Amino acid sequence: MRLTMNRREMLLVVGGAAVAAAASSVVAPKAAQAQPKEFEPAVAGEPNAAWGAKADALTPALTETAQPLLALVRAVADPGAPLHWRMEPEGEGLAGRTFKKGDSFILDFGGHRTGHLAFRLETVGREPDAPARLRLTFGEVPSDVAEPLYPYNGMLSSAWLPDEIVNIDYLPQAVQLPRRYAFRYVKVEVIDTSSGFSIRFEDVKAIGLTSAKTVPAPLPSKYSDLARRIDAVALATLRDCMQTTFEDGPRRDQRLWVGDLRLQALANYATFKQNDLVKRCLYLFAAYRRQDGLVAACVYEKPKARYGGIHIVDYAALFNVALADYLEATGDEATARELWPVAKRQLEIIGQRINADGRYVDPGNVWIFIDWAPDLHKDAAVQGLLVFAHKRTLDLARKLGVQAEVADYPVLIERMTKAARGYWDASAKAFVSGPNRQVSWASQAWMAIGGVLPAKDCATALKTAFNRADAVKPVTPYLYHYMVEAMLDSGLDKDAQALVESYWGGMVKAGADTFWEVYDPAKPLSSPYGDIHINSYCHAWSCTPTYFYRARGMVA
Repeated sequence: MRLTMNRREMLLVVGGAAVAAAASSVVAPKAAQAQPKEFEPAVAGEPNAAWGAKADALTPALTETAQPLLALVRAVADPGAPLHWRMEPEGEGLAGRTFKKGDSFILDFGGHRTGHLAFRLETVGREPDAPARLRLTFGEVPSDVAEPLYPYNGMLSSAWLPDEIVNIDYLPQAVQLPRRYAFRYVKVEVIDTSSGFSIRFEDVKAIGLTSAKTVPAPLPSKYSDLARRIDAVALATLRDCMQTTFEDGPRRDQRLWVGDLRLQALANYATFKQNDLVKRCLYLFAAYRRQDGLVAACVYEKPKARYGGIHIVDYAALFNVALADYLEATGDEATARELWPVAKRQLEIIGQRINADGRYVDPGNVWIFIDWAPDLHKDAAVQGLLVFAHKRTLDLARKLGVQAEVADYPVLIERMTKAARGYWDASAKAFVSGPNRQVSWASQAWMAIGGVLPAKDCATALKTAFNRADAVKPVTPYLYHYMVEAMLDSGLDKDAQALVESYWGGMVKAGADTFWEVYDPAKPLSSPYGDIHINSYCHAWSCTPTYFYRARGMVA
């Protein structure tokens, strides 16, 4: 889930009080555009200094790994490829070659990393009498370096585009770019030197950065080759998003989001086991909340940690789930107990929009994310999600021995579940949402995860949506995760396995080194932001196949 406006800055109205994120000039997708005529900026609460200090104390050191250049490559147009490009090796390497104004080449480091580019720049000819001016374009996928980034027509800031013009004034010189990038490829263009000398690149390397300390063993041989490859790409995705927080994407945003965190943490518990990083992130969310205590959808970490100012209903509810997951994975009751009041407060605030019948009522100007699918009607999905969040929060309270504080939950959950069943359409054999009685994967997934009907009925609903051509499908791996989770919860293990192999396996077959932020198999060149070059191709919410294989027992 991921904006300098990377997830539209939307108004949140709760209990009749309007509280908004900072106004944005970005035009949000249709599903997120409702805005009242007047609203007040969101106001951060007083930061909890003790929790902020605990988060700071948990800041991890980053491991650096140098990766030498693998090869020079060239981009070849390929209309049959999902992104319409493939890479082929150049006939000669970089060693001994010299370059002048107008020359260009593409470096290939053989795999994705988050980090820095370093090289030594030598000169050939007379003594250098001018700087060397280079344009460097960093690519996660071939289209990043094969196509021009400009003119740019996206809705997010072009400052996120991964290119630089650098001047190396004094030659020869060792160079390490200070800015961090997410990349496999680098296109180097020599804008100018002077007519009297050429330049030569030596000791070219990428310096990968991650807070992951170990390398999990590959899946055992009982898994198929495709499953092992999917798992490896999922691990690389998580690794490169593990910085001083669990970033949503190292290319763009570089921010901590609740929805991404929950999925990253699940994958981490089964792989890298950097559980203090999860703990740090939970404290960051708790320390920097809205004035009324609502958890922000994201937290800014640099140059100092601070309130993110953006709120998403489903993300606030999922903070509680992430905390419950953390306790289950680590047994760290002290942290869970300390942050329990934050979890309790989330559902108190959200609960102001739950009516007497137990139905969550969308006031129409709330950002409910669920997925980027533009035509998705979200009422049924958010109802199922909130049933799930209340159940997990009640379970958390029982484990902490504070269930008396939420003594009304059992009755409330029963009422919300009854309301959720009101979305069931027996003739359609699926949950429907909205005036057009829309059938979507999202509605079925969240109702199944919420357990609002017996597993066999949820399995029927999931199969119905999966097989209906008019059902609204996800466009993000985030919602595909919850579809797979729902299938596993409903006993559809083989269907879950097949979906992972077709969806994440589709990205692998498309050449993915890490899993993408957005992947619509029917429209692989689509972007929720208006320009594919602003998409992230290493994104946290895409990393969970490794969790399904390693923690949920899915075997392929």
